[in-house]
Amino acid sequence: MEPDFYAMAPAGFSVHSARMMLSDVTPESLESMAGDAMKAAELLKTAEIDVLVYGCTSGSLIKGVEWEANLVKRLSNVSGVPTITTAGAVVDALRALTASKISVFTPYIDKINQLEKTFLEAHGFQVNSIKGLGLVDNQAIGRVTHGELERFIDPYPGADCVFVSCTNLPVIPLIQDLESKYGVPFVTSNQASMWATLKSLKHGHMDGYGILLREH
Repeated sequence: MEPDFYAMAPAGFSVHSARMMLSDVTPESLESMAGDAMKAAELLKTAEIDVLVYGCTSGSLIKGVEWEANLVKRLSNVSGVPTITTAGAVVDALRALTASKISVFTPYIDKINQLEKTFLEAHGFQVNSIKGLGLVDNQAIGRVTHGELERFIDPYPGADCVFVSCTNLPVIPLIQDLESKYGVPFVTSNQASMWATLKSLKHGHMDGYGILLREH
């Protein structure tokens, strides 16, 4: 997520990060990671930030809709600034695109995919399909190649939007070509997080990262 945010940040914006512990992407480790969030927010507060992002998709939806909303509230109280979670940003992005039937691709194991499907459906979306790479090692997720992603991503017929999940999956450079190839909008975790960040800061449209940032 860090290199993607550095690349996408408009001129005049700075990006600051505080890391949380995660090695294996499992429900248990994702929930444990959230225990580092308040300390990370305190650290980032010293940079006099204007908005805070909890940058993990599965980690911000792992316990459901109410848990995600409470996480936003707690982090905002600690940081003193508007707070965004990646999962919340994705939901808002899908709504901005008036998405209804979604095809989802993730690097995750089936157990996490099911939790993600439940979260999206709780927000009113129809998940036509969800397919994962079955990866647990967080470093392996970050090393998935563009070629592997292009072969893996094949939207379900009838989907009106595609969501590619995970802030550690290097999919940002592929968005434009994927939208052209399949003729539907693509939402990715880091793209949606940046979109929500810029929206919070009242910054204008941006080219190069798909329909979401260009037109919404």
